[in-house]
Amino acid sequence: MRRYFTVFLSLLALASSFLIVALGLWISGLNTGAVFSALLNGAAGDSYRLAETCVKACPLLLTGLAVALALQAGQWNIGAEGQFLIGALGTAWAGQYVGDLPPWLALPAVCVAGMAAGAFWASGPAVLKNARGVNEVISTIMLNFIAAGLVSYCVHGPLMETQAQYPQTDPLPAPAQFSRLFPPMRLHFGIGIALLVAIVLQLYLFYTKGGLKLRASGANPIAARFAGIKVHRQTMIAFALSGALAGLAGSIEVCGVTYRVYEKFSPGYGYTAIAVALVGQRSPLGVILAATLFGALEAGSGAIQRVAGVSSVLVSVIQAVIVFSLAVYSTDLARNFLKEKLHLSISI
Repeated sequence: MRRYFTVFLSLLALASSFLIVALGLWISGLNTGAVFSALLNGAAGDSYRLAETCVKACPLLLTGLAVALALQAGQWNIGAEGQFLIGALGTAWAGQYVGDLPPWLALPAVCVAGMAAGAFWASGPAVLKNARGVNEVISTIMLNFIAAGLVSYCVHGPLMETQAQYPQTDPLPAPAQFSRLFPPMRLHFGIGIALLVAIVLQLYLFYTKGGLKLRASGANPIAARFAGIKVHRQTMIAFALSGALAGLAGSIEVCGVTYRVYEKFSPGYGYTAIAVALVGQRSPLGVILAATLFGALEAGSGAIQRVAGVSSVLVSVIQAVIVFSLAVYSTDLARNFLKEKLHLSISI
């Protein structure tokens, strides 16, 4: 019953958000129906737009899983953006050495390099927290800026393209690129990998002993210690896995979409991932749905500007209102009110 109630909260937050945005558009004198129609057509109007929604949802899914996994362990990984960038950079670096390998070996090699880079980048905050009690929110945020600076340095320096014309890396060799499933659409195999990872993570968290230890450490660290669980170790595992997932997101974005790394490589996938994880209620399966929704919003943002004449910033407003609504409905006051109205006797 508790699980259904959290799903109900997410759906209520989504409905409230779109209602608030519609009200704001109406007060502004805009045609609400035309705006939402353009958004829907831009995200799912035909097969090409549906493919773009999937392409946009893929990095959000993996980075959302990264944040959700850390939250299950009671840790706030705000550094998914930095881990995403470092994963992409690691992939571009490894791509220089796999040009002569067959695809079945080159692709796993560059993805493992991206995952390792992301895990390494995320391990720092875990070490600082375990050793010195440093708040992981501060350390992971700061590492985002360092990662962006490192990407900028590399694409202007050691990893700059051979022709040295633009601040970007050389494109990945063909064996390290994901094949397009239905050209000219940008749909690629990496999306299937992301879905598989989400299913595996769901099984790990809720059907394995390791997942139980990780969730117990997040739910009540003191009780977990009394139960013999090494909480510091679980913190390290959670951050390493979380960083690996965000790094994999960067790898797949390079291998399947951009084929190279450049400045401003990420439009903020790692930050949006926080909202994705919260709307998905920290559940991998919920994150799949939330990432699809946010991917659709991103894919449809251009259409509302082009067709309805409304700035694409409206999508960011919708995302912000969704998170705000979810925060409101997650308060004890709102929960108790809903519990009373719904005649629920469970502890929520």
